Amino acid sequence: MSLPPLPDSAITIGLRVDDWQGAVRAAGQALERSGATTPEYTDRMVGVIEEFGAYVVIAPGFALAHARPGSDVLTEGLSVLTLAEPVAFGHPHNDPVQVVVGLAVTSSDEHVHFVAELANVFNDEQVIPALARATDADGIRSLLGATASNGEPS
Repeated sequence: MSLPPLPDSAITIGLRVDDWQGAVRAAGQALERSGATTPEYTDRMVGVIEEFGAYVVIAPGFALAHARPGSDVLTEGLSVLTLAEPVAFGHPHNDPVQVVVGLAVTSSDEHVHFVAELANVFNDEQVIPALARATDADGIRSLLGATASNGEPS
């Protein structure tokens, strides 16, 4: 099993936001555009961070925005957002964030699998800065080892 598809509609490059909520909402809206989630999932992603803090900031400059599986997840999905200006999430060591990946899964098993897949990608410390500098969707997909749609090359 590989990462969920990453269509162009799920990628936003160089967005300007005011704060972490704007960044997470933009990542959620990209998941919505791709057909993976409903707007309620975006609200849940923000709510989880409000409740539990900046645990989604898992590496310097990088946040993995997600929430538990629920009826607002239509299919597994991935979104990528790069920010023109980094924003603080409130993490003591990994702020500010310039790359946000949104993840939506339909089961706990998928969650564990996709987080492990992403961890493998981000073991290379050059990936996050390269994502932040990426200028097109194909470059982002190449860095993540993702495809544009189920089974189709980017």
